Amino acid sequence: MKYVTKPIPDSKPEIGRVTRPWGAFSQYAFNQDVTVSLMTVKPGMRLSLQSHTGRAELWIVFDQGAIVQVDDQILTPQPGDEIWIPANARHRLSCAGETEVRVLEVAFGNWQQEDITRYDDDFKRPERGD
Repeated sequence: MKYVTKPIPDSKPEIGRVTRPWGAFSQYAFNQDVTVSLMTVKPGMRLSLQSHTGRAELWIVFDQGAIVQVDDQILTPQPGDEIWIPANARHRLSCAGETEVRVLEVAFGNWQQEDITRYDDDFKRPERGD
């Protein structure tokens, strides 16, 4: 199955920052075809180490305690930090805090469970797919 049927940016898209008298807002995908998900990870838990051929992801961290792996780089982002995960990059989100960690995922390309390749998984799920 071909997973790349929609454009996938090579680098983090420009983020629109708009100031208003009452404050400001950021536009992460202005009129673009994307999938937006809010991921929540319980304390001490982590997603599988995975990659996707059909999408790139922009993660916006909401809470303290997140640990993010992108290929061989380990990050400890702060709330508000933005992390670009290119297509084919191995990545993982973990929760090192005592409360849940939330990350908003803006996925560019095709969001399909079948596109997941797992390299390590605490729950012994299959290497490919759901």
